[in-house]
Amino acid sequence: MKKLLFSLLAAALLGSAALAQQVQPLERIAAVVDEDVILQSELDRAVTNILAQYADRSDQLPPREVLERQVLERLILVRLQTDRAAATGVRVGDAEIDAAVANIAQQNNFSAEQLRQQVAAEGMSFADFRNSLRDELMVQRLRQRFAQSTISVSDAEVDAALESQASGGTQYQLAHVLVALPDGATADQIATAQQKIDGIKGLLDRGEMEFAAAAVRYSDSPNALEGGDLGWRSLDEIPAAFAGQLRAMQPGEVIGPIRGPSGFQLLQLVSTRESGGAATVAEYQARHILIRSGGDTSDEQARARAETLRARAADGADFATLAAEHSDDAASRERGGDLGWFTAEQFGPEFGGRVASLEDGAISAPFKTQAGWHVVQRIGSRQASAAGNETRRNQVREAIGQRKLEDEWDRFLRQMRGEAFVDIRTGTAAAGDDAGG
Repeated sequence: MKKLLFSLLAAALLGSAALAQQVQPLERIAAVVDEDVILQSELDRAVTNILAQYADRSDQLPPREVLERQVLERLILVRLQTDRAAATGVRVGDAEIDAAVANIAQQNNFSAEQLRQQVAAEGMSFADFRNSLRDELMVQRLRQRFAQSTISVSDAEVDAALESQASGGTQYQLAHVLVALPDGATADQIATAQQKIDGIKGLLDRGEMEFAAAAVRYSDSPNALEGGDLGWRSLDEIPAAFAGQLRAMQPGEVIGPIRGPSGFQLLQLVSTRESGGAATVAEYQARHILIRSGGDTSDEQARARAETLRARAADGADFATLAAEHSDDAASRERGGDLGWFTAEQFGPEFGGRVASLEDGAISAPFKTQAGWHVVQRIGSRQASAAGNETRRNQVREAIGQRKLEDEWDRFLRQMRGEAFVDIRTGTAAAGDDAGG
């Protein structure tokens, strides 16, 4: 079963801002963050969740006091981001939270009630769970706004990446350990960070610790508790400081320490694979009928309407006419439900997967996505040039932009953290780690 908490931030988001507003008179405060507070109960809940995730790998976790410091720092960063998002006008409505909850339930094959029961079993109230989702969506919106105002990718960069992919090429699975430095670091701070990263590298070289365990224990990166995992990347998605060396490396080998914009890094090549080329991409043309639930229409009623319309289409009724008369998708209804040409990823994996599984001319059984119940008729399919396919170009542009965003976003977070008033009240979270020297 998939984890209910579906992003790198989720463990930190278990403690919501709303909980702080319900503070009991005698509840302990773990940290003051500007004009807000993080409660000890929030910190305890987040740490408990991490311990549960690592129940079968507890030897990879740092000592309890170090873990608490890591988790508290993540909570502080989340609080700073949600406060900044709110101050810049980011709003997340209840309807968006409802959609996110429905999506999580669907991913885990839960009914709404089963999801509530699972959340309760993990020690959260459903109100706190919804607030954690609200926080996560606000952070995502803040990051998107930052990217739009800061990051640009040229057409030439996209063309070069597509050309590289068209001829195949190697993809690299990476992980890293970061020892962060503040902007304008002093000579003493640089020396201390250098000593720490050298100490970590020594542990790895002597075989005294696995790389993922070192990342969990020592890394200052937001993905530390995920073992420093950076996922799969092609060379155009890897900083130039590392890309040249990766070609000569074997899986398991480590680069570094290297001084970068964020601090000192160690980078491990976890694995490699061949991409197989991307000269063409499959595109589909389809019509659909969408039936939404909500208001006076229950989910069961929406499903029944979709089944009725599917039966009429299968009996020979014109699909385009049915879509024009009954579909709740205003954007495609006037075109008889025609969605034009699109890739399987364009409308999400569930929708795209159903279309890809059909033969041309075939009509799907009703199926549900976050938008509602769908009936789809596939009209045609083709292989299109990846270089000329706008969806594919946008995917490559996003990948390159994501690579550029990482350093800029990390710098933004460190600046925001440095400018904030933070008063840590819990003793264990202030303890040092055992990394270096």
